[in-house]
Amino acid sequence: MKELKNLRQRINSVDKKIIQLLNERAGVVHEVAKIKKQHKAEYYSASREEEVYSNISRINKGLLDKNSLKNIYREIMSASLALEKDITVTFLGPEASFTQMAASKKFGSSVKYLPAVSISDVFNLVEKGNADYGVVPIENSIEGGVTHTLDMFIDSDLKICAEIYLEITHYLIGNCALGSIKKIYSKPEVFGQCRLWLEANLPGLEYIPASSTTAAAIRAAKEKHAAAIASSLAAEKYNMKILAGSIQDTAHNETRFLIVGKNYSKKSKKNKTSVLLMIKDKVGALYELLQPFKKMKINLTKIESRPSKKRAWEYYFFVDFDGYVEDEKIKKCVRDISKHCKYVKILGSYPRVF
Repeated sequence: MKELKNLRQRINSVDKKIIQLLNERAGVVHEVAKIKKQHKAEYYSASREEEVYSNISRINKGLLDKNSLKNIYREIMSASLALEKDITVTFLGPEASFTQMAASKKFGSSVKYLPAVSISDVFNLVEKGNADYGVVPIENSIEGGVTHTLDMFIDSDLKICAEIYLEITHYLIGNCALGSIKKIYSKPEVFGQCRLWLEANLPGLEYIPASSTTAAAIRAAKEKHAAAIASSLAAEKYNMKILAGSIQDTAHNETRFLIVGKNYSKKSKKNKTSVLLMIKDKVGALYELLQPFKKMKINLTKIESRPSKKRAWEYYFFVDFDGYVEDEKIKKCVRDISKHCKYVKILGSYPRVF
């Protein structure tokens, strides 16, 4: 016990040094904020964020693993961002949604969060200046693209600043025993993603659709023999028990989210560019559009079409590819594809996660 006491005293001593260094770092951040304010620069920088994560991963030689250290630094940078400016981040709500989890994964707990009732509202809040950034889902590894988000980029002037990938894990939550459940609330697509588990473990129950997993949790929390399929964050927020975890049928269920803001991100080590295109109405137009990417050896990571809603059988194409918009190779590629398009819009260049 004497040895344990000595070790704890050493921890206290180390903690004192850590606090001193964190405050020293905060002092430097405060000076950075002055320069950013003077030059009207963006306070949040996705490229700088990725640079910090890369640096700490490179210099880390200790017992802490990469993910643990990244989680620690996410909160350090969140506190630093709050020192620079009162940042407001809006997200597709309600609270405890997967989109809020994605927002928290990127911005940490020191910024202000503002739930929005729809994807349109997320864009509107940022455009009007009521929020600095917005977080919206763009595609799911199982269900594909989120069409409402894609459509918003057609008329919006907002830029894509960063991307976030979040593993979607579904939990059965409630305030009763597993065997006493009579009804389950959740989104219709979530019931589909958990169908096999439900058939094997809770067959014959009443499945009631809800507008969101959070709305499902709120309803289930008020009823004695009800449960919900929702996030672990929803269980925590509404004081519910986790009755079963990871009940989704597919192990790798991941959603990609985008951060939207008013300005482009600066170049980082690995970048992705998103563009919106409308091709000319002629035979072989899509083939011609793709040729510059092949010629310049640029990797396409996504291509998806959406109807223009202005003319029948007229389509926009959303294209993601590797590279930064100011790179000479990318600029030449954009010039070449413009020859085959009626319309080209750069949605953003931002740090690539994978």
